[in-house]
Order: sequence, then structure tokens, then C-alpha cells
Amino acid sequence: MEKTVVVITGCSSGIGLGLAVRLASDASRGFKVYATMRNLGKKERLLESVRDGHMDTLEILQMDVTDQQSVVSAAQKIKEQRVDVLVCNAGVGLMGPLECHSYQNMKTIFDVNFFGTISTIQAFLPGMKHRKSGKIIVSGSVGGLQGVPFNAVYCASKFAVEGLCESLAIILQHFNIHVSLIECGPVNTSFLHNMQRTDLDNSRLQETDLETRALYHQYLHHCQMIFRDAAQDTEDILQVFMEAINAPSPALRYFTTQFFMPLTKLKLTSTNGSDYVKAMHQFVFSSNQKRDDKA
Repeated sequence: MEKTVVVITGCSSGIGLGLAVRLASDASRGFKVYATMRNLGKKERLLESVRDGHMDTLEILQMDVTDQQSVVSAAQKIKEQRVDVLVCNAGVGLMGPLECHSYQNMKTIFDVNFFGTISTIQAFLPGMKHRKSGKIIVSGSVGGLQGVPFNAVYCASKFAVEGLCESLAIILQHFNIHVSLIECGPVNTSFLHNMQRTDLDNSRLQETDLETRALYHQYLHHCQMIFRDAAQDTEDILQVFMEAINAPSPALRYFTTQFFMPLTKLKLTSTNGSDYVKAMHQFVFSSNQKRDDKA
């Protein structure tokens, strides 16, 4: 039986690595996975995870989503000359007061999260259109649906991804191509550890006003509480990806957690946005003590 060809970006760790292993190790042996990563020097963890006999269902390719030639070169190495499922998972975060971010750091966020997603889709979309078949699955975020304090640039990049995918989903219906966003909340991966963030002793932060510094300190405490109370294991997230991959007609959005749904719904129903702004402020800056008291 012909295998389902899957290309995944960002496979050196976290969700990308886990999904590559899950599909390559699937009992049906029905998937051929091309796991891509920017730095092949980080492939050992993935190789260790599939060393027990799944190498015929997995190949690792170098792909830097911010380098169009790298993306095209990787696409040309797909032996089957087709991709049934494209998973755009590569992403980076940026946390801190807006005044503290350099232009280059902000540009990198959009180069990876937004333009990297575009470049990857551009490379594989013509083939899917020609075959009138395909699934494009993108790692989304709650931060792409609602603004989060001190994550303005990251959220902006993910908002852009939402607009990209929603727009594509409408026209790609004509080609029997399904676009899906997996809307993740906090996940127990290395994403938070690896994200670019403004440290409390950062010189730019020290130049900001005292009130902003105090709010940022509160926000960092809030993050610790959220990851303690609501972070999901990678396996829980992978189940949602598998649901989208196996669905005959996948939905546009899949939510991995209901934890943030009250805020998400409030944003949609609050016509002028004020109620949402107040509620998010309350959630982040007025709830820390309450959660500490319950701990």
C-alpha cells in the first residue's frame, strides 16, 4: 500500500520531533516522514528515538525555513515527488516589553513564524494543487487568537499566520486541499526555554520605567503559574495533530486545551474589545495572588 508522505518542519525538538517519531513508528507503517530541521547537528535525539527499526519510514533533511533556497532544495529531495501532508511547525518566541526588543530580533520572529510558513507552503502547494489533494497543518497558538501581554511581536506573527491560513483555506477548497491550525496553549517542551526573552537584568529593561518593569516581573510570575497549572504534555498535543492528519475533511481549527476558551470567546463576543482587554489584564495581573493562595 502506498505510504502517506508527510513533511514536518522544526523537528530538532518538541512537537516536531514527537510528531515525526509518532508517525514514523506508527503500527500501520503507513507513513513516510521527512523530518526537517535547520541544524542537522541536532538530529541525534531524533535518530535515537527511531533506532529500533523505523528508519525505512523516516528521513531527516536540512531545511532552514527562513532561506527559500534551503526550502526548495529540501523539497527536491522528496523521493516520492509528492507530499500528502505538510506540517509547518517551526517557530520561535519573543517575550518582553516592546521597547526592549531590537529590530533584528523582531524581524527574526516574523522571518521564522510567518514568512517561514509562507515559504514552506509555497514550495509544496503547486504539487498539491496539481494532484487536487493535500493537507496543510500549521502549529498555531492561543497567542494567534488573542493578544497576550509582553508577547506583542510573537502574537503579531501568529495573528498573521491565522490570517494566512484562513485566507488559504477558503480558496484551497477548490483543490481539495485542507488547511488546519492546531491552536496550542502552554506545552511542556523546550519552546519556553529556547524563546528569546528579556531578562530582568537586561540593560534595555533597566532603562524602561519602573511601572513597566514591575508589570513584567508580575507577568513572568504569571507564566510560571500558568505552566504549573495548565501546560500540556507533548503527547496530548500529538493526539490533536493525529486527529487532523487522519480526518477525511479536517477542520480549520483544532484546540488542544479549553483552559483559555473563556477569554477567546469573550474576545469574539466583545464587539469593541474593551471587555476582553479588562479581562486579560485581570487574568494576568490580578490573579497571581489568588493562584498562589490555592497552591
